[in-house]
Amino acid sequence: MTAAGNISPENIRHLELADIKAFFKEHGEPAFRATQVYEWLWKKSAHSFDEMSNLSKATREKLKEHFVLNAVEIDLMQKSKDGTIKNAFRLFDGKKVEGVLIPAENRMTACVSSQVGCSLECKFCATGKLKRERNLGADEIYDEVVYIQRQAMEHFKMPLSNIVYMGMGEPLLNYSNVLGSIEKITSPEGLNLSPQRITLSTAGVAKMIKKLGDDEVKFNLALSLHAATDEKRNQIMPINESNPLKEVAEALQYFYKKTGTQVTYEYIVFKDFNDTPQDAYHLAEFCKVIPSKVNLIEYNPIDEGRFQQTLPERLQMFVRFLRGRKIVVNVRHSRGKDIDAACGQLANKVIKEALLK
Repeated sequence: MTAAGNISPENIRHLELADIKAFFKEHGEPAFRATQVYEWLWKKSAHSFDEMSNLSKATREKLKEHFVLNAVEIDLMQKSKDGTIKNAFRLFDGKKVEGVLIPAENRMTACVSSQVGCSLECKFCATGKLKRERNLGADEIYDEVVYIQRQAMEHFKMPLSNIVYMGMGEPLLNYSNVLGSIEKITSPEGLNLSPQRITLSTAGVAKMIKKLGDDEVKFNLALSLHAATDEKRNQIMPINESNPLKEVAEALQYFYKKTGTQVTYEYIVFKDFNDTPQDAYHLAEFCKVIPSKVNLIEYNPIDEGRFQQTLPERLQMFVRFLRGRKIVVNVRHSRGKDIDAACGQLANKVIKEALLK
């Protein structure tokens, strides 16, 4: 609490530049101070007011008196034998999320979380076993990217080339903060990354997919599909019961009409569940909804999970079947399995233990 009116300090990164200008005007300081502060907050990614070296000590103390800067910190970093780096990020309130740097020959990809835990309870995902604690703020998501960007430069001498919102949580259930983070990441006043290098992955929240279309977003959209019939999808993704494939397909058509952006379908191929020729046929039929491509994903078993990775010959059958129907398909092999950083494994150990207490 502050002495002035017993009002708790406000998170300064929740303010727009105009708000900070108004603050300085109210305290008799020139407006350009606000521009300096804003640049420190976003372009320079300062995590404390003391880092703002072109401000006087008196000005920095005034900022401390009225504001907080709830910076994210790295609680634990693990590096896989394949180079993948997983971070357990500690938030200002002590809660934790995970973010991953995935290095490849020609790209550096950051996989970031948007929620502490998740409410969707997908049966094949470690995060799905956790309750949702809260949404991340735009500034917290931004910090994840900043840290992973620094790791890319420090460990691989390459900048980030891609960002995927595929970590913990459902991004479309934290809509305003996720889009706010993307706005700062892509802004010249922030990290100045291209929105076309950003992919948001959703389990299929139909009304929010339509909202993405209404907002005419410039980034890419991926749908975590994993089964192309309601019967099977209901078994592994409870969200499908309230957002059946027909409604999701209509939302995707609306999104494509508004944005002209093709969608990627993510499809984990599970042994003896969704890996038959009939399953491949249903997936090919769903691909007719809008221009799309398919990422077939290698499954990473989680503790006590009921699913297993499909056989190589069945995976290749899927590839041949889809390509035979002129569908663009890529096989995504998992990275970072030895540190539980692969797809579906986030929160498998450290975070799960913390959140389940």
